[in-house]
Amino acid sequence: MSGTTPGPIPDPSHHLAYRACRENITRLVTSDLSVAELPVPACPGWSVRDLVGHLVLVCRMAVDEHPGEISDPPPPPPGIPVPELVVTWAALEEQLPRVLPRAEWLRRRILPLDALSHELDLRTALGMPPPAGSPALADALDLAVMGFTLSLHGHGLPALRVRTPEREWTAGEGEPAATMGGGALEVFRALTGRRTVRQIAELSWSTAPAPWLPAFRWGPFTPPTRTVEEVAPTFMVPERHSGT
Repeated sequence: MSGTTPGPIPDPSHHLAYRACRENITRLVTSDLSVAELPVPACPGWSVRDLVGHLVLVCRMAVDEHPGEISDPPPPPPGIPVPELVVTWAALEEQLPRVLPRAEWLRRRILPLDALSHELDLRTALGMPPPAGSPALADALDLAVMGFTLSLHGHGLPALRVRTPEREWTAGEGEPAATMGGGALEVFRALTGRRTVRQIAELSWSTAPAPWLPAFRWGPFTPPTRTVEEVAPTFMVPERHSGT
């Protein structure tokens, strides 16, 4: 019997979801290096190079086990060529399996949420569709609903049922007073500051959405004042009946 203390049990799910986003982003930004200076509408003031620089910085903070809040890092370093950034990012990501098992649960989950958010930002900037079946989406959406729940509580708002074709959540405490629905990506983008207030209101709501709109400003997320992405068609939310 060994006298050493076993370390944390690795959970590869968050790392693998993060890796999928990194590989997608790397492929997109290296297939045509001229995109480096394109603006990213969902991240005002950022170029594609800045977006990749941000992701490298967040990954470095995680690998170095930086005590700061990685959901709100300092600005990305300017001027580093994209090929250099993606090589650095790949080297850092190889260290995540060592680091993530002992990281707090929120940090483990923020990493793939941040990477997926910015992969979607990048795809919009390049005029490309979202990825099909991203492995990061399910957990990222869970985490976004959790943050939104805290925002509802902070604003003193009644609970809201959040519904996609695949899943359903109760955001807030108590019986939901209304239902908001849409495709999983649409709901995720609405909850993470990529949809205007008008676009959020145009999701499928079972009642007037105005009371809940202030709660879409939470953490680092704020609805943009101008459209940064077009909204995909949403499904209809069935009328809520008593006792359901």
